[in-house]
Amino acid sequence: MTVKTDLPPDVLFADDYLLVIAKPAGLLSLPDGWNPDLPHVRSVLESAWGRLWVVRRLDRDASGVMLLARTPEARRALTAQFEARKVRQTCHALVFGVPAWQRHNVNLRLTPNRGRRKRTVVGPQGKEARTALRVLRRFGAFALMEAVPYTGRRHQVRVHLFAAGFPIVNDPLYGEATDDHPLPIKRLALHARRLEFRHPVTGAPLAFTAPHPPDFAAALENLEAYGDLYAEEAGN
Repeated sequence: MTVKTDLPPDVLFADDYLLVIAKPAGLLSLPDGWNPDLPHVRSVLESAWGRLWVVRRLDRDASGVMLLARTPEARRALTAQFEARKVRQTCHALVFGVPAWQRHNVNLRLTPNRGRRKRTVVGPQGKEARTALRVLRRFGAFALMEAVPYTGRRHQVRVHLFAAGFPIVNDPLYGEATDDHPLPIKRLALHARRLEFRHPVTGAPLAFTAPHPPDFAAALENLEAYGDLYAEEAGN
């Protein structure tokens, strides 16, 4: 399901070249092509911060660290870091299922925008995509996963977790039908936890972490306390 938000992004860092925010779930990264009047990151921030450029988007219903540039030159330098795979992004995802392994690397080629729903699909004709997965916590029928994408394909973390057999909770494109049992969270359970890169002007290493937002944190607390009950409901 798509969530709505009236929450402004929290600013994690700002200087003359960068703006680093914690995007709330429900806020678009870019203008909606069908409804351009919907709020998006730039529309809610530019009145206070001036012209901004989105360096790498986050899905609407995902939360977490998002990087914006404040000059065209900074945007080019930051984009070059992403293209050279010198940026490290760490995501947290709440998934269906409990892996037997602790760490797992997914190397599956991806092709975006396929079919009526514009999904990203796995196939030999796609572009190289690699994601490192690690189990952080296990509870009942769910697990908290860390995902580090070493390439930046569209929906990469979502598709690779689905392909590994552990779809993200409440993922409308790559998940399971879930109307028949309760879920611990009401939106896509994906959070961009940490971003590491170099300053586009000084070259200094930078790293920013976004705390789990209240709904994500509450889901983890509930699963810690009632994970077995969720597992029983999912099995009925």
